[in-house]
Amino acid sequence: MKLDAYWTDSAPAFAPAAEALPAHVDVAVVGGGFTGLSAALALARRGARVAVLEAGPRIAAEASGRNGGHVNNGLAVDYADVAAKVGRERAAAWYRAYDDAVDTVARVVRDEAIDCDFLRHGKLKLATRPGQLEALARSAERLVADGVDTDVEVFDAPRVRAEVQSERFHGGLLYKRSAQMHMGRFSHGLAAAAERRGAGIHLNACVKRLERLGGRTHRLHTARGSLTAGQVLLATGASRHGGYGTFGWLRRRIVPIGSFIVVTEPLGAERAQALLAARRTYTTVANIHHYFRLTPDHRLVFGGRARFAISSPQSDAASGEILRQGLAQTFPQLGAVRLDYCWGGLVDMTQDRLPHAGERDGLYYSMGYSGHGTQMSVHMGERMAALMSGERDANPWAGRAWPAIPGHFGPPWFLPAVGLYYRLKDKLG
Repeated sequence: MKLDAYWTDSAPAFAPAAEALPAHVDVAVVGGGFTGLSAALALARRGARVAVLEAGPRIAAEASGRNGGHVNNGLAVDYADVAAKVGRERAAAWYRAYDDAVDTVARVVRDEAIDCDFLRHGKLKLATRPGQLEALARSAERLVADGVDTDVEVFDAPRVRAEVQSERFHGGLLYKRSAQMHMGRFSHGLAAAAERRGAGIHLNACVKRLERLGGRTHRLHTARGSLTAGQVLLATGASRHGGYGTFGWLRRRIVPIGSFIVVTEPLGAERAQALLAARRTYTTVANIHHYFRLTPDHRLVFGGRARFAISSPQSDAASGEILRQGLAQTFPQLGAVRLDYCWGGLVDMTQDRLPHAGERDGLYYSMGYSGHGTQMSVHMGERMAALMSGERDANPWAGRAWPAIPGHFGPPWFLPAVGLYYRLKDKLG
């Protein structure tokens, strides 16, 4: 079992053409994940000189390349709960931002001819208890009544079993606009497109310090030298690279939570089709939930918040064994199926589980996607490029307060307690 992400292991590694850092660029993008690469592509299309500064040795090596392969619409929290807090109009706009985000990914894949097995088969949110199905039905009713999403559909238990070969589920809610893709091949295609348009991509260029020179102009001190930029976009997510003093304001507002995934050996076309006939993305209703889907080569990708811990080789292996148990409970017919891959990644969780983006002290930022980032990161890269180019209304998350998380000043020491809290919530239903 490889302790490596299936997406990056089964895709070509991107080799940038850029060598030495330029002395000056119009925009420096800190982070070579989907937000950074998408912003670089959009900015380069507008004629800007762009440098992407990635701390590691390969692009999309953090959350962008270490997720479950879902491109889902729908909020990370219940729409009705959000509407009760901020009002129907604002909640609907945020919900639709996720619809727009899936559309953005589809358009980028099409326009840049990215071969990444993009499929729009929908997402089925699965209830493991009758009460959860009732809540999903209420959610669907509210979405339709408010005119926010008329494409959702409630499934009863027999209809779920017709496409998911498991006895665990009491029903589900289908979000028809959701999609899936191969994250490794998408990141390679996105980076190639940005480079083709003129953006420079620089690996092993960890930003150690930012020095404000006036207005929005900064000097960025990296592991490969320094450069100046007229504008800077921070697209670091939950990355722990760089100095805490430089990125401390952001890190006090994001909790890096581990999410872990295993991938089976190839099941064969017939066996895979019997397991998940509609080949959608699937996620269960729980705080400590599971999510799964099939790959084009008929493997099962099965993930979840197995442990509230930071990803590491030891943590990933331990989480893999927990996921093996969850896989056996959900699909006992797979027996002792071989697991070929196991890995973990960091989710950049915010207190309200919604993205945050804007400008502070002359620096632009977009992050905090809270486990729903594959589509929103691509979308927000484009939106931030538009904002930085003068389109004031481009940011769908503008004008939101982002208070620091109390007691969070460094490594998330409180994760085990958070895990116990959510397990208790799930147990009590």
